[in-house]
Amino acid sequence: MPSYLGAIGTATPPHRLAQPVIADFMAQALELDADGTRKLRALYRASGIGHRHSVLPDYGRAAGDYEFYPNTPGLEPFPTVSARMAAYRREALPLAVAAAQASLALAPGIAAESLTHLITVSCTGMYAPGLDIELVSALGLRPSVRRTCVNFMGCYAAVNALRLADTIVRAEPAARVLVVSVELCTLHFQKSHDADHLVSNALFSDGAAAALVLGQPLPGPAPCLALQAFHCGLAPEGTRDMAWHIGDTGFEMTLSGYVPALIERGIGPLVAGLLHELPVELADIRHFALHPGGRKILEAIEKALGLSPHDNRLAYQVLRDYGNMSSATVLFVLRELLATLTPADAGAKVLSCAFGPGLTLEAMLLEVCG
Repeated sequence: MPSYLGAIGTATPPHRLAQPVIADFMAQALELDADGTRKLRALYRASGIGHRHSVLPDYGRAAGDYEFYPNTPGLEPFPTVSARMAAYRREALPLAVAAAQASLALAPGIAAESLTHLITVSCTGMYAPGLDIELVSALGLRPSVRRTCVNFMGCYAAVNALRLADTIVRAEPAARVLVVSVELCTLHFQKSHDADHLVSNALFSDGAAAALVLGQPLPGPAPCLALQAFHCGLAPEGTRDMAWHIGDTGFEMTLSGYVPALIERGIGPLVAGLLHELPVELADIRHFALHPGGRKILEAIEKALGLSPHDNRLAYQVLRDYGNMSSATVLFVLRELLATLTPADAGAKVLSCAFGPGLTLEAMLLEVCG
């Protein structure tokens, strides 16, 4: 018996910022000259992102009005890891609670105290006692709820969390698993002219998503998704092209220009591996929920799999409206998919993929159920 992805709730912090506004902040923080500012603005225009959210108001303010960064030339002294983790601890819980409550609101009859398992996902902060324990109290979960933390895996981590939830439910059909992903990527802005950091600063944003995984579909007419299969691929030649390291002034993302090409080469074998032992071919798949790591990554996937931008429209929509929220992003795409489904879609296959450090490629096959 499959497990079912029954409800997805999302939350974003209150500071919604247009890409040109963030570009102006970055140009000033990096102390760029006119030519450097022009190039940076062009990078932001080409990103496919319209707006991003941040727990920090500073990215939409002028120098002199910052709350987190110093109001000094060059933002010196630049915030340390300790300062960033203090902000994470302050901001992550309210966002995670909002996403979890939004998920539960979509699941009538599923009370918080009835949940048996909690899986938390994050790569942008950590502390102990951690977010998982704080969520138990904030949501009114039973103290005996079984907790698992998926930390520091990057953008593909939500797929790992859903795989774990699926394994739990298949072993215990009465289990009720809540997966909560919260990422505060904008805490880790790096004041560097390195091309990888410039690209990362142009893409990443903050958000949270929560999903219920159950042994049966939710009651009512709303469509849900049956989790059918998972597959992981690795492209070790990309180890240095996508990485996530802890530096003295925050977590440092490496995202090189070679990543789209690596994903273009790896996505075909990944999907073939996923479908290898299933009576399903790529041509049978009607819906796609791909992690929008960036516009060029989405275009590379389309080229490799023969998809159209329309096939990929939900990923582009999430990229445009939210940017790349690391692990939470693919759950935003799946939420948008659920919102578009009708009873006529029952039985349709869904391909979802996400990518991250390693270079890791994760895929899952889902089926729409009525």
